[in-house]
Amino acid sequence: MSRETPLGEFLRARREALKPHDVGLPEHGRRRVPGLRREEVALLAGVSADYYIRLEQGRETRPSPQVVSAIALALRLTAEATDHLHRLCLDETQRPRHSRHDTVSPALLRLMDGWEHTPAFIVGPALDILAANALATVLHDGFADFDNLARMVFLDPAGRDFYQEWDRTAHSCVAELRAAYGFDPSSRRIATVVDELSRASDGFARLWQLHEVKSKTQDGKHLRHPYVGDLHIAFAAFTVNAAPHQQLVVYQADPASPTAGALQRLSALIPVSTHAESSWE
Repeated sequence: MSRETPLGEFLRARREALKPHDVGLPEHGRRRVPGLRREEVALLAGVSADYYIRLEQGRETRPSPQVVSAIALALRLTAEATDHLHRLCLDETQRPRHSRHDTVSPALLRLMDGWEHTPAFIVGPALDILAANALATVLHDGFADFDNLARMVFLDPAGRDFYQEWDRTAHSCVAELRAAYGFDPSSRRIATVVDELSRASDGFARLWQLHEVKSKTQDGKHLRHPYVGDLHIAFAAFTVNAAPHQQLVVYQADPASPTAGALQRLSALIPVSTHAESSWE
């Protein structure tokens, strides 16, 4: 009898995302299942087909690290997805305890306040905006609420205009949520956000089922603000050592670029008394 588990769901999704030619297997005629067959993954990983089937069906939940690594190689997982797979095999006693995610250090708030020409904000595991400096708040003032990045992308109509590479942003949001879920599958906040978005957005629900995993690191973004127009920014995300479940996200523009000028114009709209503060409770 099949009992779906996070481990089994992940294995099935990543198996179905591969084609035989992706792993050097011949492909003959029509296949009744998307992607690879379970038996093919088992063959590539060097485990019995029955054992692999039990993993997907949730009848086996504690594979050895060696077996997990072999399956990760068979599924052509990235290093980050491989780590995610290992975490899904942990039981509750093996997971670190998670403290509250929504308290931001006053020292970090003061640091962000000092960046007058640099948008910066703190996100939690569920992509909640825990705090933001004044320029980040003004940058996102076209949204109904600057409260949760995933909700802003998928549920706020402003997201389609603000994020000029919307599809890429949508994939990134979901992959980041999946990565956070792997660290804390019992998180009620992540479950609440995922449930809300799955019900309200078919696009989110489809991407969530792909089980793609990628943490926020650094990249470029093409944004469009209703007041200053196009912005081409570089962003970087930094783990907060005092609160490893939080990330500091910093947006930067090339010096003397049109985007730097646009951020300068945005900074003129900031009320004098505005300081970095929490925007989600």
